[in-house]
Amino acid sequence: MHEISSLPNRLRVHVIGASGRTGRLLCESLVKAGAVPVPVIRNPARWLDLPGAEAPRLADLDDHAALHAALADASHIVSGAHARHTEALLAASGPDAMVVLLGSTRRFTRWPDAHGNGVIAGETALLTSGRRGVMLHPTMIYGAAGENNVQRLAALMHHLPLLQPIHAQDVVACILAALQQDWTGPNVVVIAGPEAVSYADFTRAIARADGINPLRVVSLPAMLLMLGAAIARHVPGLPKVEAAEIRRLLEDKDFDIAPMQAILGVQPRTLAAGLAETFAPGDAA
Repeated sequence: MHEISSLPNRLRVHVIGASGRTGRLLCESLVKAGAVPVPVIRNPARWLDLPGAEAPRLADLDDHAALHAALADASHIVSGAHARHTEALLAASGPDAMVVLLGSTRRFTRWPDAHGNGVIAGETALLTSGRRGVMLHPTMIYGAAGENNVQRLAALMHHLPLLQPIHAQDVVACILAALQQDWTGPNVVVIAGPEAVSYADFTRAIARADGINPLRVVSLPAMLLMLGAAIARHVPGLPKVEAAEIRRLLEDKDFDIAPMQAILGVQPRTLAAGLAETFAPGDAA
């Protein structure tokens, strides 16, 4: 785990998306590190007061004037909003503000959708801006309070290739480490867990962590899955899954974390340790 050692005392960090799961966790970690989160949120009803944080500022990312007002005094900005908003965020903030943005490894898929294309557009906006900072591309995030990715996956029976999930606390550790860097120009870093596992082994690990019987995983050819998805689209009540979604699921999510370790100094927790924390009684994070 990364030790928080060099955040300047009382450093003000504007956090866009502070009321989200990872955003809230980041704000709490910033307070513990002696920094001052400045929440930038859209819906005040979703914000729970946090001692040590400033009063939230209201801004919609599509409202340039409101976003500019919220970020006018920002020196350090962290955004957990979708990366497609990067261009608007950069335009609304001061040219000297350092930015730490969350993207997604979805940008590497061979079967891009609106989500992945938005991440690519956001990355391009950062890299061509010349702005100081970094876009972190996380793999699937698990372990944040209220997040249920692993709980839902415990019920899946599909045979799928590799993935490399990262614990929410490690995502926050990477953000904090990024805030400590003296970035020169724009940068991009992939952040992921320490090990790539098959979906089958992932679901079995979830079952063990949750104290339930091991799952029996059924292997199905991709074409059969796509045929079933095509039929399901015409059956009321069944989920609508596109062929491209299945193709994305069939892609390996296996990433080199050496740059993450070398640049950010973060050693992510093992899947076993992360799942143990996720399913610990009374502790969802």
